[in-house]
Amino acid sequence: MLRIFLNDIKIEHSLFAMPFLYSGAILALKDGAILTLRDFLLITFGLFFARTAAMTINRILDRDIDALNPRTADRPLAKGIINVRVYVVIATTCLFALFVIAYMLNYLCVLLYPIVVAVFILYPLTKRFTWLSHIILGLALSFAPVGAYVALKASIDIGVMILGLAVIFWVAGFDIIYAIQDYEFDRKCNLKSIPARFGIENARKISAIFHVFTIAFLIIFYFIEKMGLVYALGLFILACILAYEHKIRDIETAFFKLNAIFSFFFFIFLFVDYVML
Repeated sequence: MLRIFLNDIKIEHSLFAMPFLYSGAILALKDGAILTLRDFLLITFGLFFARTAAMTINRILDRDIDALNPRTADRPLAKGIINVRVYVVIATTCLFALFVIAYMLNYLCVLLYPIVVAVFILYPLTKRFTWLSHIILGLALSFAPVGAYVALKASIDIGVMILGLAVIFWVAGFDIIYAIQDYEFDRKCNLKSIPARFGIENARKISAIFHVFTIAFLIIFYFIEKMGLVYALGLFILACILAYEHKIRDIETAFFKLNAIFSFFFFIFLFVDYVML
């Protein structure tokens, strides 16, 4: 059952968030924080519990919709393979563990905890009333760099907020592409998404605009954080990756492989630039 559950929540997709988590930690170090082994483990496990809770809540709240959608009808809750109470227990346990980690870190993490949980619950519901659901998903992932910074510094800096905005539009952009798969189903069931609202071709254009915003925020980040040549060269490569993502029509490749590469490369460029400064 554990294997089925981990496959259902796509545990391997933590690759999207993990590099940005550690990027937030690098920014905190750049601003004078000290990263101990304890804190490294806490933020790493914090990401694991946060993402597991968010995905589990998503599956719980979407189980009836998933059962109707041919693309998602084989998910364990949709098929009744696993009882919903198991998912509720897992989500509750992960949220409790996340709170304990926040408490062990600092008071600001505790204060921000309810906001994080609220977004995790809100995201699966938004597709029922607004096509801005893609932005809410991006907001949820932006907690990775911002959360790591807050965990190590007990404060919020303009630089990490700009990075968070870049992550929001990066995620929203590729989530729009991913939502194209459900275009017909979303329109039939009156679910809200940018493809369902504006059509597939316009959705691709909006996705591209969001990714232009991503690069724009990363450029602003360059100036605010006074980054060096490695980051500047890396930014050009990242822009090329996003441009290529919009050239191909293989959604699986665009969503899974290219975005994992994008986040990993960003971390590498930031890390090398930080070490060289």
